Amino acid sequence: MRWRRILVFGLTGLLVVAVAATAVGIYSYGSFYGWWARPTVRDAPVVEPAAVEPIARGLRMPFDLAFLPDGSAVVTERESGRLRRVTADGQVTEVRTITEIAHPVQGGLQGVAVSPTYQRDGWIYIFHTTERDDRVSRLRLDSPAPLEPILTGITPGEIHNGGRIRFGPDGMLYVTTGEADDRPKAQDRNDLGGKILRVTPDGKPAPGNPIDGSPVYSWGLRDPQGIAWDETGQLYASDFGHHKLDELDRIEPGANYGWPEVEGTGGEPEFTDPIATWKPADASPSGIAYHDGRIWIACLRGERLYRINTDGSSAEQLLTGKYGRLRQVTPAPDGSLWVLTNGHAAPDYDMILRVTP
Repeated sequence: MRWRRILVFGLTGLLVVAVAATAVGIYSYGSFYGWWARPTVRDAPVVEPAAVEPIARGLRMPFDLAFLPDGSAVVTERESGRLRRVTADGQVTEVRTITEIAHPVQGGLQGVAVSPTYQRDGWIYIFHTTERDDRVSRLRLDSPAPLEPILTGITPGEIHNGGRIRFGPDGMLYVTTGEADDRPKAQDRNDLGGKILRVTPDGKPAPGNPIDGSPVYSWGLRDPQGIAWDETGQLYASDFGHHKLDELDRIEPGANYGWPEVEGTGGEPEFTDPIATWKPADASPSGIAYHDGRIWIACLRGERLYRINTDGSSAEQLLTGKYGRLRQVTPAPDGSLWVLTNGHAAPDYDMILRVTP
């Protein structure tokens, strides 16, 4: 009996210590509810698109693409620094190699956007990492002139560089930035990391931003790599979680999305909760698009496309496990979606898939 009492007492003590340690960890991390929250998207039904067609092969780690007025697309390759042009029938040509880049683990040549007044000014905008910072520069496809930096001083990092850029319906340029694996920067409104930035086409803080004279539009993000607008002008973004929950967020000016205090849904009034969450193994979301009334999300670790309503309901999954890691999904002029694969093996390397929903 004596040894039984000792064993019970010992096990009880270990349990108390474990619970106390967990509680301390939860408290220091953020919301108790956020720590234990289950993903809102589980067991999404698998659906088949009408058609999937590889239209270009031989790309190497593409990160982003943007369509030109003639229906061709400009594609970035993250590691090689190559800017490539792909026609609607899949012909690939090299436009330029961006040499002004550094090569951290998750950096290089990343986002690309076409000026909304391209036919008048010819500007192509790119997000790239350098030895000193992450930045947005612009160039013209028909000119060998040096890059023109328009937004500099973004926190650089080996990982978590964000890097997606898009012009919004208001004509302003929106830039996603990661916190460069330095978590407090996401909550520091004087730092450009862990944010969504909003600037003019010349790189100045856009009028009407929540912080006067600052490009910061929203904050508290970990590594957002996708942004898109619906037909009402509402902005959405994807954000990589840490170990618990990836997010789809409805982005509002001046909103704080909680990282690193909260991962996923926290239910705390000072933070804005996501509209949908996933386990990282099922998602790891990169680029997103709004198409045919729904949000489409390209997933890396999850190796699939999700489509989901703008209120976070009725998620479905497509292409699951068929084409490897998916980096970006972009609506094409013909009504299809162009999807970038990421990390295929030789000899074909990566592809652009034309997906007909």
